[in-house]
Amino acid sequence: MATLSIKENTLRMYRGEIPEWIPGMDTPVGAPMSMCACSALPFGGPPGSMEWVDLFGVPFVMEPASGPIPKPGAFILEDITKWRDIIKRPAILDEIDWELTSQKDLADRDPDVLANGFCNLSNGYFMILTYFMGFDNALVACSEEPEEVKDLLHFILDMNLEIGKNFIHYYKPDVYGFGDDIAHERAPFISHEMFLDIFEPIWRENYKLIKEADVLATHHNCGAFGPFLPYIVDMGVDGWNPAQPTHNNLPALKAEFGDRISFNGCFESNGPASWPETPEEAVRAMVRETCDALAPGGRFSFSGYILGLPDDPARLERQGWIKDEFDSIKYSYYN
Repeated sequence: MATLSIKENTLRMYRGEIPEWIPGMDTPVGAPMSMCACSALPFGGPPGSMEWVDLFGVPFVMEPASGPIPKPGAFILEDITKWRDIIKRPAILDEIDWELTSQKDLADRDPDVLANGFCNLSNGYFMILTYFMGFDNALVACSEEPEEVKDLLHFILDMNLEIGKNFIHYYKPDVYGFGDDIAHERAPFISHEMFLDIFEPIWRENYKLIKEADVLATHHNCGAFGPFLPYIVDMGVDGWNPAQPTHNNLPALKAEFGDRISFNGCFESNGPASWPETPEEAVRAMVRETCDALAPGGRFSFSGYILGLPDDPARLERQGWIKDEFDSIKYSYYN
């Protein structure tokens, strides 16, 4: 019989302690975001919106199956050397009453719900560069004008550190997340050398703030991120998500780094479990195989959400199989 709250069980996993059960799809997360002018708008826009403009003037559209994306072809920055004329500090950053907004957000906070903050101006530094310029131009800029790219991203970093310092002070999150998608499913978007030159120092500053505040830190990076995992481990990151198994050898990575970082998710959201031709027993077997491979020793949480239209009956059915199978086995690993 479980004696821990869901929150404490999850925190044990992040801290490298053995939880009572595998955390995952049962974990309620609270991310107070009424200070959304500097957080939620770059991600999801106003509630129910299908099109909006973010704080820097980037137009976004909602893609029902995958979430918000920059409006195709409507990028705001063509020449990286001209970024100072285009990219400005959002005025809202000077208008936020952090004490007042945090008091309102936290007034009805459930102490048993994991308080997770993810409060950067965009979904990471490489990604915000692609929002401004598109992937092609962003990669060309990184190659041809790396110093200009670094100047722009340090401009964003300064604002993120300002937001993070205030968020940690006023909201006191249990876990603070940061993300940057520098890889696609099969390989990284950028070279190892480019990562070390442009992005690693900026990420390190982001995590220095979090760790010096004695807050647990998580990193989001989809795709084939395995080659860069040692760097976030060295930065003190406590958990990596979604840790997709395609083109990441998760058992080998956990064997090497699992004493220092948690592997969170670990189920392929657009893999065979999401295919209509995959039978129920095969989907259930994938859940068991994932947990068998990664649960021993702790430092693992499971997230079996699969991509697709939110109300698609086939997707919902498969989601039900995954959750049901996970619920049936999650208590069997640590007792």
